[in-house]
Amino acid sequence: MRNLLPVLTVLAVLLLVWYGAAIRMNSQWTHDQAARAGEEVSFGALVADTLSQERPKLPAPHQVAAEIWKTTAELRPTSRRSLVYHGWVTLSATLVGFGIGTLAGIALAVGIVHNRAMDLGVMPWAIASQTIPILAIAPMIIVVLNSMGISGLIPKSIIAAYLSFFPVAVGMVKGLRAPDQMQLDLMKTYNAGGAETFRKLRLPSSMPYLFASLKVAIAAALVGTIVAELPSGATRGLGARLLSGSYYGQTVQIWSALFAAAALAAALVGIVGALERGVLKRMGMAR
Repeated sequence: MRNLLPVLTVLAVLLLVWYGAAIRMNSQWTHDQAARAGEEVSFGALVADTLSQERPKLPAPHQVAAEIWKTTAELRPTSRRSLVYHGWVTLSATLVGFGIGTLAGIALAVGIVHNRAMDLGVMPWAIASQTIPILAIAPMIIVVLNSMGISGLIPKSIIAAYLSFFPVAVGMVKGLRAPDQMQLDLMKTYNAGGAETFRKLRLPSSMPYLFASLKVAIAAALVGTIVAELPSGATRGLGARLLSGSYYGQTVQIWSALFAAAALAAALVGIVGALERGVLKRMGMAR
């Protein structure tokens, strides 16, 4: 309970600030409506109206919570209005992109560590690729692939992989280079070859770095998937939910989709963290 107290305190403060901001930002609409009707608005009526508007500038926390409950618990998971349905569409592309990005990042890291030419020639380009804003490159990828007749899951997965491969590559390079020279020399005294040194020394040493980068990569993959859904005119996915909400001024829908994306990211990072604890414990590297 003592550990929960700071968390609950911060949560209470955030809710108070949120409610205060909702009242402040939504009050103009209430005042305008009262002015048109030639009426005065009491403080109680002002608060009640600002926290219950159908299309508020800033929805109140209870409005967002009600929308999340409505679109998850009260609707069938297969309904086009269900956040579960849209979340699954986004999740599927995220996992495919994350898998592609992880494999590409690990392969790139192994090549960089074992090949001097790749270290000097490929790593700078990998770093430079991350300087291009994803909002600029995503429409280009979508348009090119659509012109080739490729749409749906694949373009979103490619964009997710584009964002997720770099953290994995950087973390894996750091991990594979973690063994010091004394450890490498010891492997040589055992007459271990390059493959055996990699399998028995470099790879185990890289595991903590790999899992740390995987947590970043899976969150980046989710962001990439949502961004990819925005310019493609998608009708499915959390990105499409955000886009349709912005088109029709449904701010409650926008905020509920944002919270769904945040919850999905937290769950994915938590799963990677659980896998990390299990793998490192099995390898004797964690309690």
